[in-house]
Amino acid sequence: MLQKFDERNRHLIVSVAGQLAHRDEAGVSPFDSAVQGGDAVWEGLRLTDGRIFALEEHLARLRRSAHALAFASVPSDAEMTGEIRRTLAANEMRDGVHIRLTLTRGVKITSGMDPRLNASGPTLIVLAEFKDPVYDITGIRLITSSVRRPAPDSLDPKIHHNNLLPSILAKIEANVAGADDAVMLDHRGFIAETNATHIFMVTGGVLRTPTTASCPEGITRATVLRLAMDAGITIGSGDYTLPQLYNAGEAFVTGTMGGLAPVVSVDGRTIGDGAVGPVTKQLTQLYANLVATTGTVVA
Repeated sequence: MLQKFDERNRHLIVSVAGQLAHRDEAGVSPFDSAVQGGDAVWEGLRLTDGRIFALEEHLARLRRSAHALAFASVPSDAEMTGEIRRTLAANEMRDGVHIRLTLTRGVKITSGMDPRLNASGPTLIVLAEFKDPVYDITGIRLITSSVRRPAPDSLDPKIHHNNLLPSILAKIEANVAGADDAVMLDHRGFIAETNATHIFMVTGGVLRTPTTASCPEGITRATVLRLAMDAGITIGSGDYTLPQLYNAGEAFVTGTMGGLAPVVSVDGRTIGDGAVGPVTKQLTQLYANLVATTGTVVA
């Protein structure tokens, strides 16, 4: 799975600190906290037919993360939504768009990690790209990474932060192995998530997913669990090991950028019969219907 350049994005207009500029001319200060130390929080949003699904939930998570990092201030939801609208309008975007929303602690008066050096407030960055779902709908292959998810007492995943090096290192291992993504275990050896998505498996008619002890509280994850309950599917959340995943009848991953994607193999073990399973198909359709018909109108 390698994303390719989309020609429609060659002349994107992006927003940095309220300034709209061509992608090749937009600039982030070398003194910005995101550059200095990855001191920022982010959200991925999906634009479908002029609407962003679960925008309020995403902005709430962004706000919680910034508060946990003791940001001095955070733009209001109305301000952030307004900047998203301006960026989409500048690019004449309405459908099939992925939006990366980043909020950094802001620009420092001099380099250093001390947040007291930030004197100008946060930097909001809105990057909207034409982008189709990134996973193969016929199924993806996973390997298990040697890189572990940090424990909550090290870097709590409830903070949706920009420190993505563990995920990047895991993705490098997947690339080397010729897989699409990598399963990441927590510090105890239980499945946490992949380098980019949450994991679900179906065993004995029960839909199971790891807890969020060592992974973010995914908005797509929560939506899928709600859809499953409404559809009468029994669900469970707990600590699961790799052999349980290997022996699942079905497996799939979830995320804003890819929706639901079936998993056909993990570490060379075929999942189920190696095809998209019935529960995966059902939830994929339910999720697609929901995203296509609900959300905040922004374009």
